[in-house]
Amino acid sequence: MKKIILFASGSGSNAENIIRYFQEKKTAEVVAVFSNNPSAKVLEKASNLHVFTSVFTKEDLNSGEVLLKLNAFQPDLIVLAGFLWKFPDAIVAAYPTKIINIHPALLPKYGGKGMYGMNVHTAVLENKESHSGISIHYVNENYDEGGMIFQAEVEVANCQTPEEIAVKVQELEQIHFPLIIEKIMKQTL
Repeated sequence: MKKIILFASGSGSNAENIIRYFQEKKTAEVVAVFSNNPSAKVLEKASNLHVFTSVFTKEDLNSGEVLLKLNAFQPDLIVLAGFLWKFPDAIVAAYPTKIINIHPALLPKYGGKGMYGMNVHTAVLENKESHSGISIHYVNENYDEGGMIFQAEVEVANCQTPEEIAVKVQELEQIHFPLIIEKIMKQTL
């Protein structure tokens, strides 16, 4: 069976959704969740769904230790689902076109270092954007600059707070992210 490894830093809503999707569909398996945050809720969610978890430090990521762990799993796809650190060039080079990320905005707008979560939604609101959405893209050596795979948008003109925008964007994430992961795996493997 095709293997997926997830990287997440926070609550794990996308990770949990992806794990459940593939446990039901059985077209692939999430074999591990890696996190840089030892208190991230994603770790508990993954464990409750019987998925291996691994916590690592920035030193582990940059020294090659995380790459060794990845290689042991031989993943078919690495999915960044709310992972906030930049991926080292060595991992990107080892898994070209096999690492994808989801971003809570319509790239190229509101991308780059520091543009994640509420920071993105606040910027969208402050700039009075009428639409926002999600971007699923390949990961390269730069933040949010890898090749675009998929975008979906939602109207946010009536939203009064970043939290209202976040709810609409998260709905898109929950609907589309597992489907796009499955589609990518069918096309490339």
